[in-house]
Amino acid sequence: QVQIVESGGGLVQPGGSLTLSCYVSGSTLDELAIGWFRQAPGKEREGVSCSGNGDGYTFYSDSVKARFTISRDNAKNTVYLQMNSLKPEDTAVYYCAADQSYPQIASLREDRYDYWGPGTQVTVSS
Repeated sequence: QVQIVESGGGLVQPGGSLTLSCYVSGSTLDELAIGWFRQAPGKEREGVSCSGNGDGYTFYSDSVKARFTISRDNAKNTVYLQMNSLKPEDTAVYYCAADQSYPQIASLREDRYDYWGPGTQVTVSS
């Protein structure tokens, strides 16, 4: 059974940076596609970024492109989301999710993912 724990959330000022971590257990990271999603109060959950286990299969939503970077450390079974130039509209609970069925090709579609973490709160405010 794959288990996921996110960490690294917190309060940051606009323009600041945070790095979220997604630690995966119960599987090796190279057998998984990983997605980052977020849900702001009163809004639906949306895909932010995703990474397959092959080179080149990395995607970002238009709202975070050029500001966020997803990366993997297979030795630590951890995926990171580096978030720069944060805006108040980035405030949300951020979730990490894993897909075992198609590990090579990641997707921003929620229904692709079988395993989810509990989420970590990111608040961007002055």
